Amino acid sequence: MFFGSIVALITPFTSENCIDFDCVTQLVKWHIDSGTSAIVVAGTTGESPTLSDDEKFELAQHVVDVSQGKIKIIVGNGSNNTYASCQLTRRLNSLNIDGYLTVTPYYNKPTNEGLIAHYSEIARATTLPIILYNVPSRTACDLPNEVVAKLSELSNIVGLKDATADLSRIDKLRAKCGASFTLLSGDDETGFEFCRLGGDGVISVTANVVPQTMAAIQAHLNNNNIKQAKALELDLVALHRDLFIESNPIAVKWALYYLKKIPNALLRLPLTMISSQAKQKIEQTIVKSNLYPQEN
Repeated sequence: MFFGSIVALITPFTSENCIDFDCVTQLVKWHIDSGTSAIVVAGTTGESPTLSDDEKFELAQHVVDVSQGKIKIIVGNGSNNTYASCQLTRRLNSLNIDGYLTVTPYYNKPTNEGLIAHYSEIARATTLPIILYNVPSRTACDLPNEVVAKLSELSNIVGLKDATADLSRIDKLRAKCGASFTLLSGDDETGFEFCRLGGDGVISVTANVVPQTMAAIQAHLNNNNIKQAKALELDLVALHRDLFIESNPIAVKWALYYLKKIPNALLRLPLTMISSQAKQKIEQTIVKSNLYPQEN
């Protein structure tokens, strides 16, 4: 159901600190034209911690309306408050979306039993498919393989976004969860190897900047054209690295502004504007990559 190059879409803002829906429209159309497989709305890269539930709903509704069924839409519905996640999920169920990306409950540090109970409650709040999201570098909460395996027994928990960069997990997860369970990389730097070793795709920050190239890499991997995929991937190594030179999505927003894809690089506090040194590094990387002309 979910595979290939999935973009973790940024959320552009106006100078009044509101969502720039006109800009969202242009970005969604660009991803449809570029061959992106799906869009994640209101994920980490979309600055979900500083979006209200009303904004998440309005943003998801807008993306659905713009896409007109031409691309799959996945919405971030996770939090560290199980009840709040269930409430948001029930509200989002009314939209024509394709599924949810549900991050582990950050800050609370639940036990494995708590993780299973948290996700089980959210799964009961919808019939739509749910992708688990494990990103311990941000949440201080790892989702162990045995917990993923237990949750995969629930009919609408269909996959995992793994941002641990631990490639040794892939074979173990596949063995525990079965061939039909979707494994997606959430780490651009190791995403190629993740897919080469048996993953089904990536939920990518880099895809915000070079969607055609990311889609082409995944298409080659899907067709077992490893050599062609690797050649394209080598051109992205520096970009994968430098888009995380400061806390995501600071750098990727600047890259999109530099490429004239968004009218500004505004963020919501506590994130602040990119430093001058990082700004220069991103611009140099884009120029040296020589990738962007084919995206324009």
